[in-house]
Amino acid sequence: MTQRAEHSTVMDRLALDDLITGYAIAVDDGDWPGYRALFTPDGRADYRSAGGIEGGADEIAAWLGEMLQNFAIRQHLIVNRRITLARRDGAPGDTATVQADYLNPMRLAGPATDAGGGPTAPNYTCAGRYEFTARRTTDGWRLTGVVVHEKWREVWADGE
Repeated sequence: MTQRAEHSTVMDRLALDDLITGYAIAVDDGDWPGYRALFTPDGRADYRSAGGIEGGADEIAAWLGEMLQNFAIRQHLIVNRRITLARRDGAPGDTATVQADYLNPMRLAGPATDAGGGPTAPNYTCAGRYEFTARRTTDGWRLTGVVVHEKWREVWADGE
């Protein structure tokens, strides 16, 4: 591999890492225009393993926006990112996959948290693995697919 190909690979890996971080921040902050902008026009997401839906980025953003109103506080922690770049003739290609584990502590919305003075500790946590697929576009790397594989969740009442 040439030094130019190695540099390109490092830059692609950093850009893909930024894309996945952008995904987590958009969901946690409820930035649905930002969420949509992370996807290619034909991009899709599948949240069915976590009790959700499967569809295009616009449909998913609308569903997430409605569903996540149930959580006053949310924080995606996306770790153990395994980035695989497609290769073409020994050089980086224009597609990639990212497999990453997630831990997502959240706080269910309620009168105490909505008023701003109540508990802030999580009382709902889920975890699993994401499978991201991405494609290089003229605007940089964009998601073509997101599949959530929820492995576990825990919900507990305050004081437990």
